[in-house]
Amino acid sequence: QLQASGGGLVQAGGSLRLSCVASERSFGRWVMAWFRQAPGKEREFVAGINLSGGTTDYSDSVKGRFTISRDTAKITVYLQMNSLKPEDTAVYFCAASGTLIRSSWSMSTAYAYWGQGTLVTVSS
Repeated sequence: QLQASGGGLVQAGGSLRLSCVASERSFGRWVMAWFRQAPGKEREFVAGINLSGGTTDYSDSVKGRFTISRDTAKITVYLQMNSLKPEDTAVYFCAASGTLIRSSWSMSTAYAYWGQGTLVTVSS
């Protein structure tokens, strides 16, 4: 129900844009988020957005460099990643949840639906 795409190999300082398309129209009022998981590390929250109101949240590690946005007509969420660093290398997953309080957005266990992941590799 979630299809992520847009990963690839980029040099440090470069940019990539990830996309996540939801197949269910009912997702239109949900919270969608991006998480990432680097080898040997736990999955971590990157950014989240409320699809109906557009409220966003970011982890401190990406704030100011990444931007999450949505296209409600297409039920699609984007993650624009600028000024990429080697430490941004990870598999990026999109996730969706129904009604979710803001303080829970960063908890991976709060999300019922997950995309398949897309690999982002940043070379130094």
